[in-house]
Amino acid sequence: MLNFIIAGKDSTSTAMTWFIYMLCKHPEIQNNVAVEIRKATNMRDDATNVEEFANNVSEEALEKMQYLHATLTETLRLFPVVPVDAKMCFADDVLPDGYGVKKGDMVAYQPYAMGRMKFIWGDDAHEFKPERWLDQYGHFQPKSPFKFTAFQAGQRICLGREFAYRQMKIFSSILLGCFMFKLSDESKTAKYKTMLNLHIDGGLDIHVFNRFG
Repeated sequence: MLNFIIAGKDSTSTAMTWFIYMLCKHPEIQNNVAVEIRKATNMRDDATNVEEFANNVSEEALEKMQYLHATLTETLRLFPVVPVDAKMCFADDVLPDGYGVKKGDMVAYQPYAMGRMKFIWGDDAHEFKPERWLDQYGHFQPKSPFKFTAFQAGQRICLGREFAYRQMKIFSSILLGCFMFKLSDESKTAKYKTMLNLHIDGGLDIHVFNRFG
């Protein structure tokens, strides 16, 4: 329970902040996400309030939001909540590339850097492209967790991964189904703050507009 409550609070809020930021930088993607959400929830055009919309966000509707899932994942590829992760060696070992490590050594990998490596993701590694996660039918296609390391991999993979996705999709569907977002200063580029989690330095200043009416 502590893992879900503590690890799932700052990490989710940080991911959602970068998600909103990227949607503001790519308004066409924001619109595509909103269209999918409203279609998945069968929301009427004459809906007038958030509560009415939230009541339509069912498990069935969330499963239909494949593009939203891809957009959240693409955000985490470029802005992983934990940008650097370290492990302690319990015994002498040899890494796959032949490098030897000793008991007590600390080995760190960097999901932030890995998400931008062209030899892993291709020449468009620095581009924000949710479509890279979709197959020809528009269905979400997960990558190996050893390639997409935002949730770790193997025996240490995040136990709250599916919970985090569900939580983010619920929040995102209500927010994007009911509101539009724009940066207060559209020329400003967000910079990260060096912390345990990848926070936006100075926070994110945005304007919010009602989609109803």
